[in-house]
Amino acid sequence: MTSIAASSSPSTASQTPQSTTSAVLISPTPNKSLVWISPEVASYFVAGGCAGAASRTVVSPLERLKIIQQVQPRGSDAQYKGVWSSLLRMWREEGFQGFMRGNGINCLRIVPYSAVQFTTYEQLKKFFTKHGSKELDTPKRLAAGALAGITSVCSTYPLDLVRSRLSIATASVPLTAVAHAHKVAPATVSTIPVQAKHALASAYHTSSAVASNLATAAGATASAYTKADLTIWGMTLKIMREEGGVRALYRGLVTTAVGVAPYVGINFAAYEFLRGVITPPGKSSVWRKLSCGALAGSISQTLTYPFDVLRRKMQVTGMQNGSIKYNGAIDALTSIVRVEGVAGLYRGLWPNLLKVAPSIATSFFTYELVKEFLIPP
Repeated sequence: MTSIAASSSPSTASQTPQSTTSAVLISPTPNKSLVWISPEVASYFVAGGCAGAASRTVVSPLERLKIIQQVQPRGSDAQYKGVWSSLLRMWREEGFQGFMRGNGINCLRIVPYSAVQFTTYEQLKKFFTKHGSKELDTPKRLAAGALAGITSVCSTYPLDLVRSRLSIATASVPLTAVAHAHKVAPATVSTIPVQAKHALASAYHTSSAVASNLATAAGATASAYTKADLTIWGMTLKIMREEGGVRALYRGLVTTAVGVAPYVGINFAAYEFLRGVITPPGKSSVWRKLSCGALAGSISQTLTYPFDVLRRKMQVTGMQNGSIKYNGAIDALTSIVRVEGVAGLYRGLWPNLLKVAPSIATSFFTYELVKEFLIPP
C-alpha cells in the first residue's frame, strides 16, 4: 500500500508543474489585442508627414505669392505683378517674415494632410491589388489617388482656409477692383467710392456685414487686423465669430474636393508611371527621383489649376472690402469667366508651376527616403 501511494504521489507531483506551465503560457495571449496599428502603417504616416513639411517650407514664398495673385483684382494699381519683382516687394515690405507668412499653419495643415494622403494611398493600393495578387494599372492608381486626396482634404480643410486668410492679411493689395467695377454686374459687385480707391495699407478685416463696412471704409484705409487676429487660433476664432460659426471654416470645401480628387489622382499616377520610365532598375539617382516628382506635379497642377483658383476665391469671399460675392462654385466660375475671361482661371499659374516642381519633387523624394529608412527593403 505504501509503495502504491509512493508511486502515485510522484506522478501527481509531476503533473502539477505541467498544468502550471500551461497556464502561464496561455495568460499573455489577450495582450495581443492591444496592437491596433501596424509599424508599416505608422511608417507611412510618419514619412508622409515629413514629406509634406519639407516640401512646403522649401517653397513658402512662392506659395504665398500664388495666393495673393489669385485673389487680387485685375488692373489694380497695387497689384503684385511678376514673380521676381513681387518677391522683392514682399521682402522690402515685410522681410523674411513675409516670405514665411502663413507657413506655420501651412506646415501644421500639410503634415496631417500629407500623412493621411500617403497612408491612404498605400492602403488603397493594397486593397485594389488584393495585397499584391493583382496588377496595379493606371485606372486603379487614379482611383486610389483621388480617394486619398478627398480623405486628406476633408480632414484638414479648416486649416487651409485659415492659412489662406493669414497669407493675404498683411499683403498690401486690395480685394476690390475699383477701376474695373463697371465691367461687373451690379448684382454681383458693390463698389467702394473713389475716395477709397487706394489699397489697404497693411491688412484686411473679416466681416459678414460687408455692405456697412464698405460704407465706413470710404476715404480711409480698412481696419487692420489686431496682433491677436494674425495668429492661427485668433484668425480661426474671428472667422467663426463673424462669418457664421464652424460652417464658415468649410467654405469652398466642395470645390476643393472636386479639384483635389483629379489632382492627387493624376499626381500619383503620373509619378508611378514616370518612375518606371526615368528610374529603371540600376538608374535611381537623386536627380532622376526628383525629376519624376517635378514632372508629375507640373502635369497634374496645370490640368486642375482652375479648381484651385475657385477654391481661393471662395475662401476669401468673406473678407472686408472684398466686394465680389459668390453664391456658390458655379456662380464663382461664371463670374470669373465673364469678367476676366478664361485667363482669369489661370491667374498665378506661372509662380505656382515654379513652386510645384521643387515642392512635389521634395515631397516624393522625402517620402521615399524616410519610408526606406523606417522600412528597410
